[in-house]
This record gives sequence, structure tokens and C-alpha cells, in this order.
Amino acid sequence: MGTLKDRLNEDLHTAMKARDELITSTLRMALSAVRIAEVDGDEARELSDDEVLAVLTKEAKKRREAAAAFSGAGRADQAAKETAEGEVLDRYLPKQLTDAEIAEIVAGALAAGGFTGKAQMGPAMKAAQAAVAGRAEGGRVAAEVRRRLV
Repeated sequence: MGTLKDRLNEDLHTAMKARDELITSTLRMALSAVRIAEVDGDEARELSDDEVLAVLTKEAKKRREAAAAFSGAGRADQAAKETAEGEVLDRYLPKQLTDAEIAEIVAGALAAGGFTGKAQMGPAMKAAQAAVAGRAEGGRVAAEVRRRLV
């Protein structure tokens, strides 16, 4: 099986042949963000699947935030477009964890690291994010870590 970037390219070609404008524009935007990440830094390099996944996660989050901003401003048409783009990107992301699953994983990570107080928030967040491994938004994980470290 190919890489995630290869899958994005293949799906883009399929969408172009099917003349699906939403998927075509969304995947072009996603691949553009991946290419920008590849040339970011001192020298160009090929991103790993995990790094491509991180780029897609960031792009999906941008779509959710934009949809919320547009709907708050009374621009339902633009909000619907952003939501639809986010749904296309969600197809490539791992299934998000439930709040109960996040609580269980964070509890295990904090216990394993011996984190007990708010002063250890930084290292505790690092351990919790590593345990969650991109299957939940950072804000949800941070809220659970804060709740447990109080």
C-alpha cells in the first residue's frame, strides 16, 4: 500500500475525472499544504505519513474554526462549504477518541509519568499527547490533563 500522500494524489485524480469540484478543490488545498510543509526548513524533504497526517489535522481544524466563524457572522453558505471541506479531510484522519477514551489514556499517561501537580503541566501534556497520538484534538487532551492535575 502506498503512502498517505499517494492516496491523496490518487483520490484527487479520481475526483478530477468525476468532476467533483468540492473534493478536487479540498484535496488540492491539502496537497498544497503538504508540499509547503515539505519545503519548509533548510532543505526539501519527503514527509512521513505521520507528518502528512499532522498537516491534514491542522487543515481540518482550520476548516472547523472557519465554519464556526462564518456561521457566527451569519454566512451560512460559506460555513456549509467549510464544513463540507472538513468532512472530506476527515476521511483521511484517524477516528477521533471519545471523551471517556481520552480520560482513560490521559490517566494512564499521567500515572506512568508520575505527574501529580499543575507545575508539571508541560511534561504531562507532552506525555498525554504522545499517548493519544493524534486521535484527539489538543484542546480536548489539555482540558483532561488540567482536570486531572488540579
